[in-house]
Amino acid sequence: MSLLGQIDHLVVLMLENRSLDHMLGYLYTRQGNRSPSGQPYEGLTGKESNPDGQGGTVAVFPIDHTKPYAYFMPGADPGEGFVHTNRQLFGTGYPPSPAPGATNSGFVIDFAVALERRRREGSCVYPGTTPTDIMGCFTPQGLPVLSGLARGYAVCDHWYSSAPTETLPNRAFAHAATSLGCMDDHADVFHTRSIFRLLSERNVSWGVYGYNAQPLTRGHFPDSSHAPARHFGRFHDFTLAAAKGRLPAYSFLEPSWSPAGNSQHPNYDVAAGERFILDVYRALRSGPGWNKTLFVITYDEHGGCYDHVPPPAAVPPDDIPGEFGFDFRRFGLRVPTVLVSPLIEPGTVFRAPPGGPPLDHTSLLKTMGQRWGTPPLTARDEAAPGIGTVLTLERPRDDDPLSGVSAPVPTSVHPARASESSHLEEVHARLVARHRIPGGGIGG
Repeated sequence: MSLLGQIDHLVVLMLENRSLDHMLGYLYTRQGNRSPSGQPYEGLTGKESNPDGQGGTVAVFPIDHTKPYAYFMPGADPGEGFVHTNRQLFGTGYPPSPAPGATNSGFVIDFAVALERRRREGSCVYPGTTPTDIMGCFTPQGLPVLSGLARGYAVCDHWYSSAPTETLPNRAFAHAATSLGCMDDHADVFHTRSIFRLLSERNVSWGVYGYNAQPLTRGHFPDSSHAPARHFGRFHDFTLAAAKGRLPAYSFLEPSWSPAGNSQHPNYDVAAGERFILDVYRALRSGPGWNKTLFVITYDEHGGCYDHVPPPAAVPPDDIPGEFGFDFRRFGLRVPTVLVSPLIEPGTVFRAPPGGPPLDHTSLLKTMGQRWGTPPLTARDEAAPGIGTVLTLERPRDDDPLSGVSAPVPTSVHPARASESSHLEEVHARLVARHRIPGGGIGG
């Protein structure tokens, strides 16, 4: 942990609803799923498959990023949430407790259910979308920014979402190490302590940045909604702070939640998210604090996208009964997580030490505790491994793995009407109406 003391800025960008296989499964397939340093990587072999519900099977396949609508794959919003996730893992939405071993064989069947519902609701479904499209996964050529950072710094092949459900409970775990038993997005306020209070109590600076609006995270916890306005801003404020060497110790970045935004939520434009990742990286790398920065790119949950690795057992955060009778003794699915710092050896595959819990969103909380002395919030982050040991270089690197790399150019725009809102835009509006988020300009 000695090199963690050289980090003055932890920056986290949390995007939306993609699995590890879907975004980075092909990262090292051509190299036999080994990094250049020889570390094993649990990616795709190309032989993974799922039953199609008609007596056949569907093999995983690489997405051809040159085709129309490629960056809108899987073409429709898959099923997400506890019941859909269970069906993807176990073949039934309500497995017994304790749950049997997951087979991850229900993705095609569940996507068929989701597709029928999206069409019935009149939601956006791209032309030609079929249930088999859920087995499509991006290649490094299709995602040059995310893949370039994963190869150029470190990728985590066993980082799990904190709960097998949708967005808001997982985002609550990222900052409070619990969702207070909530297992769906109907809960948008979590009346518990969060890392924001712990950092403030220790005079450790922090900031939360929405992309083009006041951040959604501001309204989730009492200690964030009542925090001074100086802790909040938009992406422009973040880039200015990075350029001037004024980043807080902890920065949390949100995307634009619009269907035309850069969150990468299926079926929004993945290319726009690539541009956002690149913009954050460039802002950090060109600033005076780069050598003392650890940048984490992650996703809140898998969002129904295919992954072949069953989630392992988890330490329950507390004794609060979960919705659907869930006991929080298992994680959600793997999500793409990339760790970026000039103190990281290129081509690193980073995992938790064997014999203990894997990495999950509460590993961010554990890392802040190891760096700035914040205590655990629940039993989950107390047991979680930190990420400080990914830093192995005493002298910062000066190379740029993304030199000459540009973000993909979107081939089309999301067809949502100008008046159409995303689910999380609606959550944001509710929190504004309840005065948990200011509805005005930057800083309130």
